[in-house]
Amino acid sequence: MALAEEKCEACRAGTPTLSGEEAQQLLKETPAWTLKDNKIEREFTFKDFKEAMGFVNRVAEAAEAEDHHPDIYISYNKVRLVLWTHKIGGLSRNDFVLAAKIDRLV
Repeated sequence: MALAEEKCEACRAGTPTLSGEEAQQLLKETPAWTLKDNKIEREFTFKDFKEAMGFVNRVAEAAEAEDHHPDIYISYNKVRLVLWTHKIGGLSRNDFVLAAKIDRLV
């Protein structure tokens, strides 16, 4: 099953983070994202602020539906998203699931 078809699962404190090897494998399914400091991130560029904000609102809806929320940084027509699982202090499969769903929004 493709990552974008999966549903984020509830994480609890104490759930182990992904190993570097596991993260690299999942990154192959989300190649536009980069691994940085035990987080994954991607920057998007849009025509203008309005288009960027429309995208942010679509990301917010997808994130809320999955109960998994990215860090969002907006600068006029650029949006940078950073994903990591706050409860466990690192990466989980959920980060890659949401990244794949976000890729479909572009």
